[in-house]
Amino acid sequence: MSARGRRAQPGVLRDGLEAGAVGAVLGGVPSTVHALATGRDPLEATVAAGTLLLPRETRPGRLLLAAVPAHVALSLGWGAALARVLPDRRTVALGAAAGLAIAALDLGVIGRRFPRIRALSQAPQVADHLAFGALVGAVVSRRRRAGSGQRRR
Repeated sequence: MSARGRRAQPGVLRDGLEAGAVGAVLGGVPSTVHALATGRDPLEATVAAGTLLLPRETRPGRLLLAAVPAHVALSLGWGAALARVLPDRRTVALGAAAGLAIAALDLGVIGRRFPRIRALSQAPQVADHLAFGALVGAVVSRRRRAGSGQRRR
């Protein structure tokens, strides 16, 4: 099915939101494992994400709270967008490639404007984006295989 035809499907948004939710929960595993293995704070990236909503805030607790809606909104939005554009074949691999493109935007363009994001070790953050894209691709692929008539309601 073409991406154009996919836009008209009622389940595409639901697929994307589910995929984005899975990506939001599991996409941060690489940087968390890296932080724990290297003795760094596993919440460092989360605190940095909070600066997207509270750029002048310095208190970690408030930044952690701000990170939740920022991370959820971005993950669900990217999940919905990817569900609309990912093809039916090689969905996981192309989702991973999309994750790298998202990393370039998030870290290379937007994140450079935020000191806490800019200060993060880049490799684990890129790995998170790669994992997010692959996870979104996997969920989208699974839901498509289930068929539009058999989607969960």
